[in-house]
Amino acid sequence: IRLPIPELTEERRRELIRVARHMAEEGRVSGRNVRRDEMKDVHDLRKEGEISQDDEHRAEAELQQLTNAYVKRIDAVLADKEAELLEV
Repeated sequence: IRLPIPELTEERRRELIRVARHMAEEGRVSGRNVRRDEMKDVHDLRKEGEISQDDEHRAEAELQQLTNAYVKRIDAVLADKEAELLEV
């Protein structure tokens, strides 16, 4: 089966880029929500005395590094997708 698919117009490309940016922002927000929830859990462990203050700070720093790494990956994928969509 062959389906003729017309080439994308400039307007449609811009619309797809907006959709991709929106999806990327949702990914960033989702990652930040996970970080927030985990930091709350670490803080609760500290309050209960199960971990030390140093462990709490180490865990928070590691969570922040992981979040930053995933945000960079999302940004890189978004940039690649934008370049692909703008390619004629």
